[in-house]
Amino acid sequence: MSTVINPQELTGLSEQEVCQRLQVEGYNELPASDRRNIWGIIWEIASEPIFLLLLGCGGIYLFLGDAQEALILLGFVFFIVGINLYQEQKTEKSLEALRDLSSPRALVIRDGERKRIAGREVVRGDLIVLAEGDRIPADGVLLWSTHLTVDESLLTGESLPVRKVAMDDSLPLPVNRSGGDDLPYVYSGTLAVQGQAIVEVQATGSKTEMGKIGKALQTIEQEDSKLQQETRRIVKQLTIIAIAICIIAVVIYGITRGDWLHGVLAGLALGMAILPNEIPVVLAIFLALGAWRFSLQNVLTRRIPVVETLGSATVLCVDKTGTLTLNQMTVQQLFVYQEGSQNPAFYDLTLHEREALPEDFHRLIEYGILASRKDPFDPMEKALKLVGSQLLVGTEHLHDDWNTLREYPLSGELRAMSCVWEPIAGGAKEIAAKGAPEAIADLCHFSPEMLTDLELQANIMAAAGLRVLGVAKGYLSPNSPRHRPPTDGSLPLRQHDFDFEFIGLVGLTDPVRPTVAPAIAECYQAGIRVVMITGDYPSTAQNIAKQIGLTSGEVITGAELEQMTAEQLRSRIRSTNIFARVVPEQKLLIVNALKQSGEIVAMTGDGVNDAPALKAAHIGIAMGGRGTDVARESADLVLLNDDFTSIVESVKLGRRIFDNLKKGMAYTLAVHVPIAGISLVPIFMQWSLVLLPIHIAFLHLIIDPACTIAFEAEAAEANVMQRPPRNPKEPLFDRRTLWLSLFQGLSVLVVLVIVYAIANYHGKFAPDVVLCSAGACGARGLVFTTLIVSNLAMILTNRSWTRTILSTMKVPNASIWWIISGAIVFLGLILYVPFLRQLFQFSYLQFEDLAIALLSGIASVIWFEFLKWRNS
Repeated sequence: MSTVINPQELTGLSEQEVCQRLQVEGYNELPASDRRNIWGIIWEIASEPIFLLLLGCGGIYLFLGDAQEALILLGFVFFIVGINLYQEQKTEKSLEALRDLSSPRALVIRDGERKRIAGREVVRGDLIVLAEGDRIPADGVLLWSTHLTVDESLLTGESLPVRKVAMDDSLPLPVNRSGGDDLPYVYSGTLAVQGQAIVEVQATGSKTEMGKIGKALQTIEQEDSKLQQETRRIVKQLTIIAIAICIIAVVIYGITRGDWLHGVLAGLALGMAILPNEIPVVLAIFLALGAWRFSLQNVLTRRIPVVETLGSATVLCVDKTGTLTLNQMTVQQLFVYQEGSQNPAFYDLTLHEREALPEDFHRLIEYGILASRKDPFDPMEKALKLVGSQLLVGTEHLHDDWNTLREYPLSGELRAMSCVWEPIAGGAKEIAAKGAPEAIADLCHFSPEMLTDLELQANIMAAAGLRVLGVAKGYLSPNSPRHRPPTDGSLPLRQHDFDFEFIGLVGLTDPVRPTVAPAIAECYQAGIRVVMITGDYPSTAQNIAKQIGLTSGEVITGAELEQMTAEQLRSRIRSTNIFARVVPEQKLLIVNALKQSGEIVAMTGDGVNDAPALKAAHIGIAMGGRGTDVARESADLVLLNDDFTSIVESVKLGRRIFDNLKKGMAYTLAVHVPIAGISLVPIFMQWSLVLLPIHIAFLHLIIDPACTIAFEAEAAEANVMQRPPRNPKEPLFDRRTLWLSLFQGLSVLVVLVIVYAIANYHGKFAPDVVLCSAGACGARGLVFTTLIVSNLAMILTNRSWTRTILSTMKVPNASIWWIISGAIVFLGLILYVPFLRQLFQFSYLQFEDLAIALLSGIASVIWFEFLKWRNS
């Protein structure tokens, strides 16, 4: 069909054809995904190793008769399942949001009549009538249009509307892609900014570009975090070790003492001592409190395990528009044209923010505003009106009370628009024009020499990443040598029928967020590589990279990506930090290539086009303010304030969480070594058992809050953002952490055994006494007090692995001191209140006994303090 048609002659589909296509092809909506019911979500949550270990430990304690400990652990299960259930249900909204967005109302032509229908009822072949402000309900091709521009930022991420032209059946159809000017294609979910058009629908539902993104979301599987994977290994290892040691203890006790019943009881008690049930609690609480701390940074956590993963991110992929930039056009540079002048007037608003605008530039802004609509919808016209309201207030150059007589819109033949205004007070009409510099120069009938000079200045501004507009003033002159206006007083039919005077150039930009450059610098300092992925042109992307301090390296365009194999992309991606003119499917390719290269990928974005990449990345970060529902629901984290620095703060917090998690886990492992050892040694040595279930329960009153709340609240290490990301393959219990924990625990165990042996030598206990004889209770009380002091010393020394206890005293952590104070008070009560002392089967300890316990406890960790002091 030709581009020159009469819209009134179009009849569209018949209702019969519509019904047939609805039956065959279905409604214009995304297919419903298989939604998980509440039991399916609970099953997925409960199958996580953290909860399996909690359930397992709770069952063991219940079997051992320790109902209190069992109920505490099982309470944690239900509490954490409830939180995760709420989070997981929100994820199910992603495709629903996409479905709602893709089904607006539509004005169609059927049987020769125009009728308004639900967007879901649009079928392939329908003729849709578009007007300014309409949301486009399906993908299609333009049959007829007049000055149509469309905001396709949902698909391309770019803030500027693109021009559309009707197809010409005398020419081959161009490549169907979003984001380009002068193409005949429109896409579901995008917005008509201005103009009118009639569109023939080519694709509906899942076959639209929006639908393809929805299908991509359905097929992307989110991977378990490294912490989740390692937790599964820890579960298996701890279970095997605990079972093996308990069996060995039962056998040895039974063989050496001939008492198999007490051997079984001793083995079960040892199981209580050796099984570090705090590990699942530590993991759950650290991640839950980490999510709460993220919220204080205006970051919403949608998938709790990502709290830890963010600290190990090695690559941050950022979308330019709306993430690095503000996604709003701003006037940055002004150039007043002066024919023949060697010193043209040039003004950069960013260099003179607090200064009054020089008089020479007032007219340029005035006529730029007059060449725009009174209530603009276009982002560039909004920018001109905004700068006028800021810089021209109180001058004669603002005309809010003038009326528009006529508008000459931009066209494919002339990329300029003009407006004719009539002052309220009367007088001559005012004409203003703006558009592409070469189009305005054409209206002003520039000579080749003048055009060359103008192009030189326009290219300088464009090279700075600016969108350049020319501005001119028009005249209705009866003595014009070129055109004579109509004698009846009516306005000319064409813009060329006016005489124009070229005023100057306006350079507009989508400004970079002021906080981005420092955030990028901190990323580099922390060893995090930053990659920009944008639908904009390479020159614009490189200019933005220069402004924010992003190391550009190699630049790859979307066209080049199409020609690359997976191996070529993985090879070149190591040296490429800018991807320009990229389409949505290619963002997903880039993220997957980085993942295959061994990187831990964090991806930011705000549009529908970003959703598949956000979901595929290890950490998907959506913008909350400007972001679409689809982007937010597909992401792991949502920046509530759209502030790029929140990402860096979150990385810092993620690293702190992992550091403190390692400290808490190391302490948990370390403290269980002396507890298990002092339970096992008496079995081998045929001594009285030191720790009974009540003693272990008391120890847990210290261990549980220490390894969770106290270590979680510890401040970040000074070098947390001056070191590279941790190796993604580095386990939570790496070799250094494991050996450090074991040495700490063994040093305490050695001290306890020595104290026990000295007490034995001095007759403070009687061998083979299970009940509370004076000797046994005296030795038990002394060893238990030493264990408590050593435990508190381990808490203090593990606050930092680089700073000594004395230096960490200066860093506030109120929870540490509450735990230590509470432990000392309760220890005093069970040692010196007769009822409690009898319940714990202790005897009265003298002052010298307390001194021995205190010095022994300090001696158990002094080697680690010396090691830290030596390495500092």
